[in-house]
Amino acid sequence: MIIDATDTILGRLASYSAKKALAGEEIIIINAEKAIVSGTRTDILRRYKFKRDVGDSIKGPFQSRMADRMVRRTIRGMLPRKTHRGREAFKNIKVHIGTPKDITGKAEIIEKHNKSTLNNPKYIAVAEISKWLGAKQI
Repeated sequence: MIIDATDTILGRLASYSAKKALAGEEIIIINAEKAIVSGTRTDILRRYKFKRDVGDSIKGPFQSRMADRMVRRTIRGMLPRKTHRGREAFKNIKVHIGTPKDITGKAEIIEKHNKSTLNNPKYIAVAEISKWLGAKQI
């Protein structure tokens, strides 16, 4: 299953993907940088900055700055990753920045999880969070 993350709420995308992966499907998410996180800009950036700064460089916890890895980490949080079933499901999830050439035009758009379902129009794209944290490329 190929999912286009453009204008999709990150938490809803993550739970949907985790559920499908636990069912045994292979999930490929494209345009990960275009997913959105709902809430005010300052609250979201403060939360991701805290996640990035907590711990130390040797023991972790480690939080990536890259948009595709941030989306994959969010999905990991919704899987039982310490069980065999959860680890196998996590291996079935691939996340890409942009659209790879071999899967152009095959993506499924999830209408029920996009930004039009938000009551509050405040949100920020994962690309902006990534850029603010200091990612080198997007």
